[in-house]
Amino acid sequence: MPSRAGPHVRCGCLQRGGLGVRRQNFIATIDSMAEAAVCFCHSLLPPGCTARTQVTRGGVLDEAIPPGTNYEKAEFRLWYPDKATFVRAVLVLMPGSNADGRSDVNDRFWQSFASRNEIALLGCHFTDKPHEEPFIENYADAAQGSGQALLDALAAFSSRSDHPELMNAPLLLWGMSAGGEFNYEFTAWKPERVVAFVVNKGGIYFSALLPEAARRVPGLLFVGEKDLDSRKRIIVRLFALNRRAGARWALAEEPKVGHVVGRSQEMAAIFFEAALSLRIGSSASAASFAPLAQLEERSGVVGELVAGGLRPPSDNPNSTDLTAWFPTERVARAWQALRRSEPF
Repeated sequence: MPSRAGPHVRCGCLQRGGLGVRRQNFIATIDSMAEAAVCFCHSLLPPGCTARTQVTRGGVLDEAIPPGTNYEKAEFRLWYPDKATFVRAVLVLMPGSNADGRSDVNDRFWQSFASRNEIALLGCHFTDKPHEEPFIENYADAAQGSGQALLDALAAFSSRSDHPELMNAPLLLWGMSAGGEFNYEFTAWKPERVVAFVVNKGGIYFSALLPEAARRVPGLLFVGEKDLDSRKRIIVRLFALNRRAGARWALAEEPKVGHVVGRSQEMAAIFFEAALSLRIGSSASAASFAPLAQLEERSGVVGELVAGGLRPPSDNPNSTDLTAWFPTERVARAWQALRRSEPF
């Protein structure tokens, strides 16, 4: 599989000296050569692989928010496609424990997804204040200040870019480990801002039964077959509790993986595209700033967690027969493929 990093050219001899226009021309030439090389590589790749190497041009901005109640650092990087005249939503990329995820906006997979769907990417870097239990990420408790820091960053980006709509843009929440914990808690705190969210193999959560509005936000909760039993049990129980109360959520156990991203990124992209289409619609629809469309239980598809089959939903989940809920059949089929280790 080609690298997601794309072409990267460094020339230390050009960092200093009075090369002026010659330096600029040289770099422009190198950029053109790199883009041409990637385009040539596209012709050698099978269908489905080209998105990972596609050169996508976009705007980049950085922002930092002062320390808050439950975090020490809050730093953000925004990326948006050059061709996007209106940003429909923002895909928030939250890394694992105290990690710097700002460079995740350079991921070619997510850049291709963003360009295709007219959305922006937001890479995040949160760190905890020193405390005695480092396995607990306090910044994941979004309602205690870190969630507002993210919204403040978007407000700053809206004034610094040519996209004022970022101020109130709806959010897609992607996260790994502690990033998934933040996503869960942010959805509990501000469900009206969230199009869909992903919980990905995390371990510490601050909320159990979420408010009804949060349970109506489409969610996709991943566990890894070989991850720690404690992490798996926590996520499964959170899912079972909320799904019994009508949550529009699905649970996916990824075979043969532990505490890693695995195939959950590709599965989440399919899930997010469905949620964008159903809850926001086109850019013209998004520009009206109407509330996100609500999805009913009976409008989706139900997956049988044990057998893996699909069936139409009833009006209410059966508490004695726990199921997964999907917004579309396409997402449900991807879930089946993930369970069987088959291509999407």
